[in-house]
Amino acid sequence: MQPALKKEQRYTYADYCTWGEDVHCELIDGVVYDMSPAPLWLHQGISSNIQGQLYIYLQGKPCRVFTAPFDVRINADAGDDTVLQPDILVICNQTILSGTGCVGAPDMVIEILSPSTASKDMILKYNTYMSAGVREYWIIDPSTRSVRVCLLNDGKYDSVDYLDAHAIPVHVLDGCVIDFSKVFE
Repeated sequence: MQPALKKEQRYTYADYCTWGEDVHCELIDGVVYDMSPAPLWLHQGISSNIQGQLYIYLQGKPCRVFTAPFDVRINADAGDDTVLQPDILVICNQTILSGTGCVGAPDMVIEILSPSTASKDMILKYNTYMSAGVREYWIIDPSTRSVRVCLLNDGKYDSVDYLDAHAIPVHVLDGCVIDFSKVFE
């Protein structure tokens, strides 16, 4: 049974842990953001294609790729009121892995836009990932077949936009390139 969550109330990770597996949400600075129960098939296909390429590239390497659901607790030391569920993430420092996710900033995060989450991914999560120190953040827009690659530089993101790109390098993984001709199949 889903708890009655109040949008005006602030919550923590401890609250989040009591809600059970049937509650699909994220916390950003203590505010609850509902998640759709299941994304569109196009979203799932893009996620699977990217995750597959990253998985193959990372075999035998110290970094690992994960997909949602995966709890990313960004500011566990400062109130523990942010729990994100990125579509795809890469973690190289495996000491941050914990329980159902990680405590700390992943090296790379990929979010695939959907109409219900686009503004959250492009504004709230962008700022949260940047301030947490996520070194590379990709925002993929399936409707325009575009990718915004945000690279952390002196605490701020420098962004490069790709439209109908065939190959995009992953900067935090030396030599890794995602073949987008296969991603949007």
